[in-house]
Amino acid sequence: MATISRITTQKKNKHRYNIFLDQNNKEAYGFSVDEDILISFQLRKGMELDEPTINALIEKDNIHKSFTLALNYLSYRMRSKQEIHDYLVKKEVEPDQIPVVLDRLVREGFLDDREFAASLVRTRKNTTSKGPLLVKKELLDKGVSAVIADEAIQLYTYQDQFDKALKWMEKKMKNDGRKSFREQLQNAQKTLMQKGFTGDVIKDVLAEVDTGDDNDAEWQAVVYQGEKLLRKYAKKEEGMQLKQKLKAALYRKGFGFEEIDRFIEEYVEEAE
Repeated sequence: MATISRITTQKKNKHRYNIFLDQNNKEAYGFSVDEDILISFQLRKGMELDEPTINALIEKDNIHKSFTLALNYLSYRMRSKQEIHDYLVKKEVEPDQIPVVLDRLVREGFLDDREFAASLVRTRKNTTSKGPLLVKKELLDKGVSAVIADEAIQLYTYQDQFDKALKWMEKKMKNDGRKSFREQLQNAQKTLMQKGFTGDVIKDVLAEVDTGDDNDAEWQAVVYQGEKLLRKYAKKEEGMQLKQKLKAALYRKGFGFEEIDRFIEEYVEEAE
């Protein structure tokens, strides 16, 4: 048995206390505890402690320190249960203590994967150009279960997707005005898929975009692309071979035969 001979406040943390023990009339530092444990176990000078009790106090204090560590990590933003688990592993918390800390965080309302998932979906929907499939993948990567991820992604409605995808696509096509309308659509479709929008939304957005009846804009695009190609090919080719190469290259860029023939008639003849 050991007797508590002295309890002092730590200099760097006023909420932690050093416990000194008297054994065989010799005082020595025993262990330290948080204020909550000090109060909970009513530790005081003159109190006798056996070895199992001392070990239990030290273990409870370690768990409390891990709990405080997790709370601090949560103070910056909401986290998933898996994120907290991985953080505690990184901080070298004892493996058998991690479930205890997680259970307490859940029990006291600091950790809730459903709330976390819903918050992340709302944030990504409102502040990024990510589609729901990409957001769901992010949830799964953070350890949220597929069931909870599916529930949360319902907050990203069809109308939310459509409005965001359409707005992005109109801006993108405006910036890509020097490409053929078909190439613009293909590039936009590919990017929207990469951003995680669903197939039905992409299909509906493509149908909503101007069908490319702006002949003047399309002609300006074919002239821009055609002149670039002409400068490139005219160094090595001429005559029919030059025309064939231009036709093939412009067709690959999504221009129609009518625009291509017109360009060759008006520009290639002059170049020759």
